[in-house]
Amino acid sequence: MEYTYKTEMVCAQFIHFNLDGDVVTNISFDGGCNGNLKAISKLLEGQTVDYIEEKLLGNTCGRRPTSCADQLAKAVREAYNSQKKA
Repeated sequence: MEYTYKTEMVCAQFIHFNLDGDVVTNISFDGGCNGNLKAISKLLEGQTVDYIEEKLLGNTCGRRPTSCADQLAKAVREAYNSQKKA
C-alpha cells in the first residue's frame, strides 16, 4: 500500500513510500537534501520497518531534535501500525 507522511521540523515536506507487510519500497522525499535523501532511499529499498527504525530513529540534523531520516523511521512505523489495525 502507498503511504504519504507529512514531516515535522525538517526541510523535506513529505515522505512517500510503499509498504507490503513490513517491507518498505519506493521511498521518495519532497524537498530536503536531494542527493542524501536519494541515497538513503536506495540503501533502504526492500528493508523492513524494524531495520529502518533501528538504524534511523533518533537521528538528528543540526540543532533540530529530528531529521529526515528520523522522520522516515517514524513514518514507516506509523504506517505499519495503522496497517496492522486495519
